[in-house]
Amino acid sequence: MNTFNVPTREDVSENNQAIFDNLNKALGFVPNLYATYANSDTALENYLNFANAKTSLSAKEKEVVNLAVSQVNNCIYCLSAHTAIGKMNGFNDDQILELRTGKASFDTKLDALARLARNITENRGNTDQDVLDNYFEAGYTKANLIDTISLVGDKTISNYIHSTTKVPVDFPVAPSLEDVLV
Repeated sequence: MNTFNVPTREDVSENNQAIFDNLNKALGFVPNLYATYANSDTALENYLNFANAKTSLSAKEKEVVNLAVSQVNNCIYCLSAHTAIGKMNGFNDDQILELRTGKASFDTKLDALARLARNITENRGNTDQDVLDNYFEAGYTKANLIDTISLVGDKTISNYIHSTTKVPVDFPVAPSLEDVLV
């Protein structure tokens, strides 16, 4: 197993130290995955700017995408983090588990979004036309589509960083779908 040490504030550049200070103020801690980005002098700032950029998607819609993508990419870190964030955005445990499967039977529009996010990720951007048609029929726009694809890319980067570095998960660990959907 390839593991990386999680850098501390003292291990990172001055710019990243300032970001760590801001994260500590905002969140009360620096998530291990964010700290791992700080192995690069520029990646953490670039990632946070991208992840926090304006989008046509609501915070709740972003979590739909984050959960579906992280499940396809089998990233326990991001599944754990976005389970916690999903709860903060009003989803319950059952809804979060369903979103991870790329579905949302409790909301037609979110279902179209979850299906699209899963399909894009599974097919590496070669989206099935019927999934795309359903997305637009649910009320999403071309602007929403571009923002959704951007978010899939954003989350995939974090998924890949964790899959490669295997830094410890510092959120309550999300259950595996196999354990709860049997």
